[in-house]
Amino acid sequence: MSDQRRTWQRMMGPVWRRLRLLVSRGVLKLVDDSLKLQGVQVSLLGGEPAWAERFQEYGYTSHPHPGAEAIVAAVGGARAHLVALSVDDRRYRPKGLKAGEVCLYTDEGDEIRFKRGRIIGVKAGSKLDVTAPEAVFNSSTSVTLNTPKVIATGDIEAAGQVRDGVGTMQGMRNTYNGHDHGGDSGGTTSTPNQEMG
Repeated sequence: MSDQRRTWQRMMGPVWRRLRLLVSRGVLKLVDDSLKLQGVQVSLLGGEPAWAERFQEYGYTSHPHPGAEAIVAAVGGARAHLVALSVDDRRYRPKGLKAGEVCLYTDEGDEIRFKRGRIIGVKAGSKLDVTAPEAVFNSSTSVTLNTPKVIATGDIEAAGQVRDGVGTMQGMRNTYNGHDHGGDSGGTTSTPNQEMG
């Protein structure tokens, strides 16, 4: 080997090592979610577990399970400053999405799926809990509740008709307000003194 080639390898060796260490693939071992920027301990290929800062998209955060996979970058090629660029977990990812669909999911099977046809599906395994001072549903056709029971802990107000399988509340009022009874000595009584409002 020529002196020139040995000199070249000696000069470029550290550069190639840094390039090889620049981006690595690893497996999550631990997560520290108490920090302002989440910390993850990852086991990188051919190395001891190391801590990395995990960057996530603004407005979205998650706490992955150990065993999830990560793409980790060494800032400046230095293993002392690692950042996790992406974390995924093939064990729990929903499959079979159509092109263009998006899904937020958990390992327990809960999900919010943005489907084709501008349909949003929400699936909760045990409870859907919404907390707000006021909740407004703007629906131009109808709202359907497929449930054996609807429970309200406060008042129910309706600007329109309230209807069941037999008739409307207004129909009940009309019947009550106009009804009479057979009198004791023949004839009929007058309609009620107090109408149902």
